[in-house]
Amino acid sequence: MTHMNVQKFAPIGYGLLLLGLIVAPFVGAYPVFVMKLLCFALFASAFNLLLGYTGLLSFGHAAFLGGSAYITGHVVKVWGATPELGLLAGLLSGALLGLVMGWFTIRRQGIYATMITLALAQMLFFAALQLPFTGGEDGLQGVPRGKLFGLIDLSSDITMYYVTLIIVVAAFLLIVRTIHSPFGQVLKGIKENEPRAISLGYDTNRFKLLAFVLSAAIAGLAGALKTEVLGFATLSDVHWSASGNVVLMTLVGGMGTLSGPLAGAAIVVLLENKIGELGHFLARLTSVEWFTTLGESVTIVTGLIFVVCVLAFRRGVMGELIAWLQRRGAGQSPGADR
Repeated sequence: MTHMNVQKFAPIGYGLLLLGLIVAPFVGAYPVFVMKLLCFALFASAFNLLLGYTGLLSFGHAAFLGGSAYITGHVVKVWGATPELGLLAGLLSGALLGLVMGWFTIRRQGIYATMITLALAQMLFFAALQLPFTGGEDGLQGVPRGKLFGLIDLSSDITMYYVTLIIVVAAFLLIVRTIHSPFGQVLKGIKENEPRAISLGYDTNRFKLLAFVLSAAIAGLAGALKTEVLGFATLSDVHWSASGNVVLMTLVGGMGTLSGPLAGAAIVVLLENKIGELGHFLARLTSVEWFTTLGESVTIVTGLIFVVCVLAFRRGVMGELIAWLQRRGAGQSPGADR
């Protein structure tokens, strides 16, 4: 199975994943939990566009997720806007925040650029803590789902689920199209060798800024969608730990792969929400009472998994899987022994 064959069978894998998501509500999956997972998968995919394909590490992506979540919640709850306008407001606010943060960030390199993103995101966090419309430590509660285009009632979890699925799939396809476009190839060139891209006549700062804005806009859409689904926006959405989680999702799943952020988001979100149930199951299975405390040690367990992935899966789970399939295919090819 060569590199081309891996790419050939990738659509089959995505098709099976989509089929599984379509039937998920009818086979016992909790729609709200799967919608939350989809929002974080989109968030991680947006971050991967910046880190995995452009080479820019941001510790401030929580600003786009949480900032857009608050904007959408306010527009829908206070202004009485319809859900699609709330989502549009979240997307545009994410893009605007990305434009501002990106303008400052691209003027520095390495750790200095990364620290700028963290500093600006923390400024937004303290603004969210103090501004009256955000609800402070209580967050913005009671955001109604409303009716999409004034016609489709989203109060039903099943209806909201399929609307969320359509939006996430459309946004993911946009990311795929971007990566495989000439613009995406330039981004890959900047990541691999920026001086060479400059020597070829590309304005790398302009391309990096565009990538930053696009990544921020999609992350903002994820935050806006999360608010529509759950009905609230809280400080945890804009806290620096949310930025750390999306880095973890991307690295565990596989940076620079399309499927990596999806797998990473699933692993991290499942761990955060199901580790307590897993601990009780292991306690019953082994009669070791310590396992019942796993639910209180989510951060420790997540950290251990991150360390294991860094040491054993340098490319991430999906990156290692793709590399293994390519090696296996090369070993079975007729010319492998030549």
